Amino acid sequence: MHTWLIRRLISLVPTLFLVTIIVFIVIRLVPGNIIDLMVSQHEYSMEGEGREAIIKALGLDVPVYVQYGRWIRDMVFHGDLGSSLWNKMTVTSLLGARMATTLELGILAIIIALVIAIPIGIYSAIRQDTIGDYIGRTMAILGLAVPNFWLGTMVIVFPSLWWNWSPSFQLIKFTEDPLGNLGMFLLPAFILGLSMASTTMRMMRTMMLEVLRQDYIKTAWAKGLREREVNLRHAMKNALIPVITLIGLQLPIMIGGTVIIEQIFSLPGMGLLMLEAIFQRDYPIVTGVTLVIGVGVLFINLIVDMSYGFLDPRVQYK
Repeated sequence: MHTWLIRRLISLVPTLFLVTIIVFIVIRLVPGNIIDLMVSQHEYSMEGEGREAIIKALGLDVPVYVQYGRWIRDMVFHGDLGSSLWNKMTVTSLLGARMATTLELGILAIIIALVIAIPIGIYSAIRQDTIGDYIGRTMAILGLAVPNFWLGTMVIVFPSLWWNWSPSFQLIKFTEDPLGNLGMFLLPAFILGLSMASTTMRMMRTMMLEVLRQDYIKTAWAKGLREREVNLRHAMKNALIPVITLIGLQLPIMIGGTVIIEQIFSLPGMGLLMLEAIFQRDYPIVTGVTLVIGVGVLFINLIVDMSYGFLDPRVQYK
């Protein structure tokens, strides 16, 4: 197990290295120039400081591969992800201020999705072709068909028109008001987790139906075990392996989905920071946020792989 884990951790390094190279190059290929943006917003005076001087001051006067070499050197040896080209704030401090919001939103969305999906998926399988099964499948298809950005917009627009109510757009810190903070995040987290819940529920139902037809389940019934013990102890544990894999594949999509939800509900998270940085061509912030998200996704996949051994004793890590 330890040898396998060390190999996996080492294999993450070239993957992250490749991700940073791609992002570092692609963001600079986006149409538009940060110098033109700065001049248009009067951040710099072209009379007192020439264009070439501005480019040199921002460190953009050297080829892209030299800029990348400087960035990777500072990150590896000093833990420095660079500074914003607009306000000179360090990327680390900006991420530190925004990361808690994104993590809270993502964790709540995952919890809500699993709380909805797993029980309904199991119930639909063990009560196949009943009214409850049809309702569950219908709700799952509806959750997949309705885009979360449209649902989020409708949740803001119609209650404000009908009942003169709208969600709070002022961030409530957890340390100041835990209940108020939780109430603020529940609605966007529910909307974000709805599509994940729909997909996970359908997969859970499908795998439970397949497992329930296996011979060892029939043997468990023949031994006189109770329905709860057969379904939860024997069937559910084996059915969860493909479901866990699906959840691991969905988490990166959910992380990307926070960009839209944070924009709609004005939540100051990493997604909103990334969006603002792309519009402003703030290269260090875009690269730093992508690196943090990439690290998170890779470690999530590692945890998913490690969970297989817990769910299925036949899985061996060597």
